[in-house]
Amino acid sequence: GHCRLLCKPSALAQHLVRSLGRSAALRGGRWPWPRWPQLQMLWQLLQPPEPEPVVARELLQLPDAGVVALDWLVGPWGAAGGGGGVSSPVLLLIPNAAGKVTGGLQQLGLRALERGFIPVIFNRRGHNGCPLTTPRLQPFGDPGDLREAVTYLRCRHPSASLLAVSEGSGSGLLLAYLGESGSSSCLAAAACLSPIFRGRDWFEAGMPWLYEWPLLLHLKQGLSRYAGALAEVVDMDRLLGSRSLWELEETLFCRTRSRPTSWECYWERNEPLRDADEAAVPVLCLCSADDPVRGPPAQSLPRELFRSSPYFFLLLTPHGGHCGFPRRRPGRCWAHEAVLEYFRAMAEFLRTEERRKGLPRPR
Repeated sequence: GHCRLLCKPSALAQHLVRSLGRSAALRGGRWPWPRWPQLQMLWQLLQPPEPEPVVARELLQLPDAGVVALDWLVGPWGAAGGGGGVSSPVLLLIPNAAGKVTGGLQQLGLRALERGFIPVIFNRRGHNGCPLTTPRLQPFGDPGDLREAVTYLRCRHPSASLLAVSEGSGSGLLLAYLGESGSSSCLAAAACLSPIFRGRDWFEAGMPWLYEWPLLLHLKQGLSRYAGALAEVVDMDRLLGSRSLWELEETLFCRTRSRPTSWECYWERNEPLRDADEAAVPVLCLCSADDPVRGPPAQSLPRELFRSSPYFFLLLTPHGGHCGFPRRRPGRCWAHEAVLEYFRAMAEFLRTEERRKGLPRPR
């Protein structure tokens, strides 16, 4: 389907090429207007999931008394329906950095639920109705809260494989976590849909106003709910008067009253790929060459990383927009099917390697 897989040659890469090559997700049923990435993105964002998902929310308290929310997708059948067994793989879904749970992400969760996964959405502090119990939000690439959530999921499902998928700018959090955690990440595999690889460059370049202003408004609406608590640490007038995502991010995390820092120092600690060489978990990054949000491929895709690391795989398609990848057949987004096929292929490869080497399955 005109997709290209860029990666370092390995046995895992060969297996992945064979599996994705057989997958029907990458064949046919394409969007009738492939050269309109803006329309593809809006179509995916405005279409509600079918059927409407039912979620069960769980609040997880963190060591500093902060709270994140885990939304377990239990399907459109209510709390008694759907879901996998005790050892079914757990799929952690990470929304974009603004905390917007899109219809596409919910649709991916429902597709995973139908295939026996246990999907759960990770909501950052203060995002998507999660209460803000401390005057602190999560920086762009700080994986501390995500690490606590993964640890909790491992304790709750000790015999299940843990998988993770991120969408858009939320991939900065997942990539940072994989780099910082290395071989201790507790994840068996991960995938990123339309990821933002270079955070600072992305903020400084800005997005077309069609995307930046709605996202900026969404963030301001969420932050205004906690104006009283946040006023202790940031200038709320300046924050709510921000005219770009760059200005809002800098005001929120650099121009604080207690611990001000520079824009340069902030990104030294929050660039998604700062520890990419330490990652020890297979990661599939599904990107479109015409992504209007990420930017031109020549500047925004770290191709050398995919050529040198045995753990990073880039599935590059010429058309698809930002988190769009639409098709006319049921399912609407062929990237969802590709990601689920990738996870199936990874599990198959790991089982084969265990049998070949005679390794006991980890408890």
